[in-house]
Amino acid sequence: MSASLAPECSEVKERYDSCFLKWYSEKFIRGAAKTDECEPLFRQYKECLGKALKERGIDTMLDEARADNKENDLEYMKPSPKA
Repeated sequence: MSASLAPECSEVKERYDSCFLKWYSEKFIRGAAKTDECEPLFRQYKECLGKALKERGIDTMLDEARADNKENDLEYMKPSPKA
């Protein structure tokens, strides 16, 4: 597994990655998943990464990039027409 973009978040990312891979391979693929058991770890990682991005000023750049590409998102994220 790869390290986090923010070194201070690597530990929680590793825990989330391990949890997700186990859940995905042992439950989701076999149709036995009722919920995403790793969601609390994902939230912890997302919060840690969000803080790190903000401290580095990267959050603003991401927001600008998302705003600049909103039309592309609308185009490519819409449902496919049924045949």
